[in-house]
Amino acid sequence: MKVKFSIIFIMILFVSQLSFAQEDSVKLYTWTPSAIVGLNLSQVALSNWTQGGENTVAISFLGTGGLKYYTESWKFKNDLKLAYGRTKLGSEDFRTTDNELYLESVLSHDIGWAIDPYVGNIVRTAIATGYKYDTDTTYAIAGFFDPGYVTQSIGFTYNKLDNFTTRLGFAVQETFTNKYNQYADDPSTPEIEKTKVETGLESVTTAEFNLQENLLYKSNLRLFTRFESMDVWDVRWDNSFVVKINNYLNVNLAFLLVYQKDQSVKTQIKEALQVGITYTLL
Repeated sequence: MKVKFSIIFIMILFVSQLSFAQEDSVKLYTWTPSAIVGLNLSQVALSNWTQGGENTVAISFLGTGGLKYYTESWKFKNDLKLAYGRTKLGSEDFRTTDNELYLESVLSHDIGWAIDPYVGNIVRTAIATGYKYDTDTTYAIAGFFDPGYVTQSIGFTYNKLDNFTTRLGFAVQETFTNKYNQYADDPSTPEIEKTKVETGLESVTTAEFNLQENLLYKSNLRLFTRFESMDVWDVRWDNSFVVKINNYLNVNLAFLLVYQKDQSVKTQIKEALQVGITYTLL
């Protein structure tokens, strides 16, 4: 997939236009934690039902957390996303529908410019064993940190607004595998490589704002390209719309677009509409 720079620029510009609020006040020299957990359940039971159908059970868990530490000139931000879901249709076994851990840490220093230098680290992996469900067979294709992706980056960031940040920097991405070596192996060599190191450029843009009093939109766009193939980009665009019904009940519409050639030559898309219970821990 070749991503045109003009398209990337338009997407980032569009998101940036939605960022207008000034940064919320944060206590200095104090760790500021945040944590929200959500649980979604659905169940259908049929007995002598003449209109057809199957019994179904579905459960999904979503957890997000953050930890910030600010001084007059330093900002240290950590964000964690956990998602796991299972569903069962009729007499079939439970199948995994969601399975992700995403951890991002960024340390930036205010030097009096419009942009600040930063160092960052991103960890991505499945939480549990992931399966490929074909018509006639089911087989495992991923596990916890198999593959696991760790990306370190250094560059410049614009983070003057609390609800919008964007950064661009030099990055080193490591891929770790154990059983599922196809994500790290180089087919041009006779050996089977279990790890892979790539260097390139990484861009990450995040936005979070209220469309209405009870409607929150969140977006995270990550782009990564390797120096040896600058015309090919890894893309991860994570979007969610959250409608707050009351303090414990939310409606969540999530849309995730992923393109990563070592995973699939086709664009991956996941969409989910869920109604569930949420609770703010911190």
